[in-house]
Amino acid sequence: MHHTPLIATIAASFVFAFILGMLANRLRFPPIVGYLVAGILVGPFTPGFVADAELAVELAEIGVILLMFGVGLHFSYKDLFAVRNIAIPGAVAQIAAATLMGMGLAYLLGWPLAGGFVFGLALSVASTVVLLRALEERQLIDTRSGHVAIGWLIVEDIAMIFALVLLPVLAQVLPGVEHAAAAAADAAHATSEGGGLLLSLALTLGKVVAFAGVTFIVGRRVIPWALARVAGVGSRELFTLAVLAIGIGVAYGAAVFFEVSFALGAFFAGMILKESELSHQAADNTLPLRDAFAVLFFVSVGMLFNPMVLIEHPLPVLATLFIIVVGKSAAAFLIVRAFRWPVDTALLISASLAQIGEFSFILITLGLSYNLIPEMARDLVLGGAILSIMLNPAVFALAAHLRARRLKREQEEAAAAAEPRAAPAPDLPRAVTESNHVIVVGYGRVGRRVADALAEQHVPVVVVESDLERVEEIRQIGRSAILGNAVRDEVLRAAGIERARMLLIAVPNGLEAGEMVAHARKLRPDLRIVARAHLDAEVEHITASGADRVIMGEREIAKQMLAELAPQTA
Repeated sequence: MHHTPLIATIAASFVFAFILGMLANRLRFPPIVGYLVAGILVGPFTPGFVADAELAVELAEIGVILLMFGVGLHFSYKDLFAVRNIAIPGAVAQIAAATLMGMGLAYLLGWPLAGGFVFGLALSVASTVVLLRALEERQLIDTRSGHVAIGWLIVEDIAMIFALVLLPVLAQVLPGVEHAAAAAADAAHATSEGGGLLLSLALTLGKVVAFAGVTFIVGRRVIPWALARVAGVGSRELFTLAVLAIGIGVAYGAAVFFEVSFALGAFFAGMILKESELSHQAADNTLPLRDAFAVLFFVSVGMLFNPMVLIEHPLPVLATLFIIVVGKSAAAFLIVRAFRWPVDTALLISASLAQIGEFSFILITLGLSYNLIPEMARDLVLGGAILSIMLNPAVFALAAHLRARRLKREQEEAAAAAEPRAAPAPDLPRAVTESNHVIVVGYGRVGRRVADALAEQHVPVVVVESDLERVEEIRQIGRSAILGNAVRDEVLRAAGIERARMLLIAVPNGLEAGEMVAHARKLRPDLRIVARAHLDAEVEHITASGADRVIMGEREIAKQMLAELAPQTA
């Protein structure tokens, strides 16, 4: 038998992640929980198969690069600018509060200042993946509170990026660090020869500024131009390869030539690529690979977790969980209220922050590599992450219930007031008022053309799209749009499926389209549903799901070609 540790590690990671991810989803937990548990099962602290930890770390590094590349691709200045007055000061204050709470627990455990600082910082940032999923499930992304929550997370992400840049320098000056760490040798050399912290920080920030300058000056001209040339070739394969080459290549070049982290390089690459008109296509084409390596990242993080910490140190685990779910959320609630924002917004922000995720893992892993934290800190962060993510659906459900009660009470108080006054605008999920309209799912190349043609014919149309920027673009031209995934019943109801005359599904994913058809057919058995497909198998699947007609591009092209030939043969 061949010795193939790489294949064995990837195979075991994907198989266990799939099984446990499905189980987590069935139990109404985010799949991330399943991926982390899969890592525990293939890790060195549990019996049975043990994956190659060193290979897993390198695979995880690719996962970090692609994760950060995706963050850059979806980074929105506009979303942050719209809520800057609350998101920026609120997030900074909340990060400071959570970090201090983490440092307090670290002090009680006898850790040095450096360990407490990194530990607290890791507890201060929530998972964007978990947040977006929770908001989408409840149709809250497209609300005032949802916009604030997303802007808040953007600020947290930016703060963590700065932390990743500065941590190697701080490793040499914070008390309690063992300077023998080989990974910090370069930073130590810069500190000793440069005469202290200020010069070391200046050198680090200078490298980051130089990298950012080269990336924005050169990249903004070269990358969109290169992508346009590749897109002109007409090869999906080459286009996807070009996007990956840009993301991973820029990340590697950043590390080699400017000595900044892979994560920061990938983030800048994504930000530059976002400015291209082909950014949506780039995001769609690379999403499967980004998802796959993100799974490997979470599995590799799970491999680091020693579950015995739950038995040997239950009180520190509970204290960590308390900081994440209660302490951090309470701080966020008070901060939002201090800025005179409504209680319903404060509740949603509190629920959004009651978990930790991918940035916490990246930060804690880097802290270990620089000998900043004890291994127990890593176990507490991972244990707190798993437990908080598992609890987050319940926390969100409670917050949503309290928000609904609060909004209802405000409406009733306004209606019953002795002097009539305007009721506060409800911060509820958006719904359309159109009737006898056509619902178009997906606003890509096909959906956009369909929606435009319907508008020209003065047919009322409602677009359902999962990309916030596309939804805003649709609304800016005066059309109705619902943000969300049409596999969810609440999204279809918000689009007015009970009153629609037809449903057109223009998404390119045949499996996803089949799920949309099945849900729509359950809600409206009499509705005419038309979908698109690429393969014969997709046509059969979507038809079996309940579509009245499935249009496959290749078949229609063949029919048109034969129609052009007919006059010549007559």
